[in-house]
Amino acid sequence: MSATVALPLWLFVLILLFAGVTFASHFLFPSVRWFLRRRLERAVEQINTRLKTPIQPFKLASRTDTIRRLIYDPEVAQAIADHARRNNLREDVAFQKAERYAREIVPGFSAFTYFGFAIRAARILSQSLYRVRLVHANDRALEDIPNDATVIFVMNHRSNMDYVLVTWLAAERSALAYAVGEWARVWPLRQLVRAMGGYFIRRRHNNPLYRKVLARYVQMATEAGVTQAVFPEGGLSRTGAIGRPKLGLFSYILDGFRPGLSRDVVFVPVAINYDRVMEDRSLIEAQDAGTRAFRFSLWPIWRYLRRQIWHRMTGRFHRYGYAAVSFGDPLSLSDFLKENHADAPTDLGTELMGRIARVMPVTPVPLVAHALVEGVRSVVALEAVLRRRIARAEAQGIVLHIPRGDIPYTIEVGLRALMERHHVTRAGDRLTVSPQGDAFLAFYAASIQHLVGERSVDLHMQDAKILSTAT
Repeated sequence: MSATVALPLWLFVLILLFAGVTFASHFLFPSVRWFLRRRLERAVEQINTRLKTPIQPFKLASRTDTIRRLIYDPEVAQAIADHARRNNLREDVAFQKAERYAREIVPGFSAFTYFGFAIRAARILSQSLYRVRLVHANDRALEDIPNDATVIFVMNHRSNMDYVLVTWLAAERSALAYAVGEWARVWPLRQLVRAMGGYFIRRRHNNPLYRKVLARYVQMATEAGVTQAVFPEGGLSRTGAIGRPKLGLFSYILDGFRPGLSRDVVFVPVAINYDRVMEDRSLIEAQDAGTRAFRFSLWPIWRYLRRQIWHRMTGRFHRYGYAAVSFGDPLSLSDFLKENHADAPTDLGTELMGRIARVMPVTPVPLVAHALVEGVRSVVALEAVLRRRIARAEAQGIVLHIPRGDIPYTIEVGLRALMERHHVTRAGDRLTVSPQGDAFLAFYAASIQHLVGERSVDLHMQDAKILSTAT
């Protein structure tokens, strides 16, 4: 037993290497994972004390565990069998396809990424680009939402900055799980979106099996109380106006909801408007060309950042005006279903988009653009028209943001933004709209047409009419 054994040096090194790997995999790595897990759990406990809606265990579960739970769900299993039968496939092949869909959809939430990086970055980016204003906080209504309800923020989609703004402004309430389109499935956005709890949705190239996997994930997250954020329009508004809602997610939530048995779902309408939409040129060109899809590329972002850094270095940079957010009146799904609905998803989508329309913030550039679109061509006439419209809007309870409470200053802010982009020129009292400016003025005016136009209607009575004419 005590005899000396001679080994070649290479074999001795190999034995040491295997011993080190075994020690690390069986003792070191589990200990480190346990230590980090405990620190994470304590951090989440501290974060939950500050949030109105705590982070749910479902959101913190291992991504692998959630994928397994999803693909072994009885309804998904039945969809796999149906898919195999319809397409003449073996069930194991259909199962692999369902697993691929689940891996594509399920996020991997990181509390550190969300609260340690994303919210801080969102605040810095938002405030560096815009004068951010929470125009209508609606605190009392939001505070009355039961703590055990699942909260879903429903927003109009004006810009990809919407994600950034709402992430920051809702930071004190909960961690939002965004429903994100296919445009973000590129490196490095894909990893970041997943770490922030976002889940991807295919708008095209899907099938009944994919829709069932997505539906069950949405229903599981909703049942577990995960706070979500959705854009019912499905994409950026190419006209500037509020569009018709796509009903897929609403249908999934309604199908999985059992009144009196499921936890209540409360929808919170969020209206967002800007003095400048960074994608406005691309959106207007897409509208003119009749295209719907936008090809995502990192090159325009790099070019934009390079230009802004240069403007900051040369002292020529200033922010893009105001970005305004308003929270509408929450809608309880239990209360909604107490009434009879011939088409519940359509009625739900129409009601929520109507509530968003009612609290759409009116900011300087859309306000000035709307008057110019209707033919106002002098500063004196512009002030007279806007005073009349602002007075009427305030009497109707419309959400306005008048900087400093000063109408002449508001006109100055709106005109300056339009003149800097060469959409409008001014010679004394006279205003002239450039040929390319017509489309941009119409784009911004459309966001508030239903609120401040001379023929504006009572939104409380005609929500459905507004949505039926929106594009």
